[in-house]
Amino acid sequence: MPVSTAEVNQVEPLGPHSLVWKYYGDHRQVLGFQRVAGTENCIEQLAKGVEDHSVIFSDFMGRAERTVPPIMSTVYSAEPHAWGRKVRDFHRNIKGTVDSDGSSYHAMNPELFYWAHATFVDQVIYVADTFIRRLSHEEKAQIFEESKRWYALYGVDDRAEPQTYEEFLTYWDDMLERFVPTKTIMYATGYLRKGLPRPKRVPPAVWSIVSVPVNALVRTLVIGTLPRQMREVCQLEWNDRMQKRFDRMAALIRALNPVINRLPVDKLYTPWAAQAWARTGVDPRRINNGR
Repeated sequence: MPVSTAEVNQVEPLGPHSLVWKYYGDHRQVLGFQRVAGTENCIEQLAKGVEDHSVIFSDFMGRAERTVPPIMSTVYSAEPHAWGRKVRDFHRNIKGTVDSDGSSYHAMNPELFYWAHATFVDQVIYVADTFIRRLSHEEKAQIFEESKRWYALYGVDDRAEPQTYEEFLTYWDDMLERFVPTKTIMYATGYLRKGLPRPKRVPPAVWSIVSVPVNALVRTLVIGTLPRQMREVCQLEWNDRMQKRFDRMAALIRALNPVINRLPVDKLYTPWAAQAWARTGVDPRRINNGR
């Protein structure tokens, strides 16, 4: 349920010295796109809301382009409280009935709304730790603590929110066991089973050759980021050989962090984050970089 505007306005927003600011807007977060979108839609009630109320099946990329800016703005804009309320209010009329048992769902349900947020919290921690640099337990716990302020900006009842990072990990593991092969997630992961569609400008004969290594790379790099439970419900092949290949790729990307971190801020970060760093006069490449 929504909370009052006055309460939302009292929430202290995140800022340039938070780890969420440091890592969430980093372009490398795109490596976790399927993890965040996938885990979210493996929960039946949430996936049904997406199926009934979005254009995922007719405009997959368009939906993503409309989803990311408001959430990024809640973290990075000069008006995070207003953007948080906008994100909340987008969901007010998303409700319906679940096919499997006839139960009702509503996006404003505190448990369902928090699950959507939890997937972004997991994304920030997982991608930073896997592809940017290894995070300490304390840093992961700090990101979780910051995520509570982030969530409070939405102005939604926080009864479903874990209170500690350890509780969050238990909550996350419990939710993974509830995953089911929803229509939404099976559609969204079809390219991982069937291969990427041929680009219009690439001749079929050329694509028949090029697609083999391209699909192998994409499958390894994308499926490797997914929890075991998601791989299983989505019928995505995975084995020890692929895991070792993924681990080597991730280690290589982490090893390049000192070089990548020297890129100009507007190349290293998304536009929302880059504008925020410029607005605050802080250079993120010099802070919270750890080892």
